[in-house]
Amino acid sequence: MHTLELNLKQSPLPLMIQKETLEAAQADYKKVTEALTSGNPVVLELTCDQVTNKHISILASEIAAVQLYEKSGTTSASGRPPGFFSLVPDEAK
Repeated sequence: MHTLELNLKQSPLPLMIQKETLEAAQADYKKVTEALTSGNPVVLELTCDQVTNKHISILASEIAAVQLYEKSGTTSASGRPPGFFSLVPDEAK
């Protein structure tokens, strides 16, 4: 499963969709990056393959960053899934 993660301006929570194939994920990634570079007010509509009936519509000008990665059964060495940053501190032990 391949995950496309969108980080939004003024929002600490990312939007994520999953795609079954790398080609489908890369097509959506390209769609997002082209909308970002166009400079026109474009509404992007994305769907998720893992969660049926999950649809995202977003104004491209509100996207701060986009990331594409393969979702594996393991997490990173820190125990967190891949991402840009974490705004929530670790709990004190």
